[in-house]
Amino acid sequence: MPYLFNELSTYTQIDCDVINFAAMRKMDMAMDRDEIAGLGASLRQIDQKLTSAKGDGVKRVWYQGGEPYFDLFIDLREDNIEWFQLTLRGKSLSWNQTGWQTGITNEGMVNDITFYPASKLIKTDNCPDFTFIELAYSILKTRAGDAIVDKILVLFKPE
Repeated sequence: MPYLFNELSTYTQIDCDVINFAAMRKMDMAMDRDEIAGLGASLRQIDQKLTSAKGDGVKRVWYQGGEPYFDLFIDLREDNIEWFQLTLRGKSLSWNQTGWQTGITNEGMVNDITFYPASKLIKTDNCPDFTFIELAYSILKTRAGDAIVDKILVLFKPE
């Protein structure tokens, strides 16, 4: 991997590779550079008036991608990231001060009676999906120069 996540070091790479390989085959998430660049270019910041304010001085920023179920949410306090979440094609990557988390969303499950189009339920992965983390990083890297995305990219680098 081109970068390391200190919080994720408790998992052996072999165990996670086996789990992630199976997940990738099932989801067919392999993408070429053009598709990654297209996804990055499709992210558009949603008007601040349409996002729900959390209060407590936290500002929520929302980028919506050009395909269904592709969103990036960021909570900022005094211009510092407190939390972010990227969802794409039924997968989720989240970060807060306690660490990284990957999971699957309910967005593609049409028989889910709890589904409401404006909400997502996320089931946390037992083992971090390193392949999805790398994919998310690659997509966000195409947006380098965007002040908020640049703050997210810094989170991917080891201290």
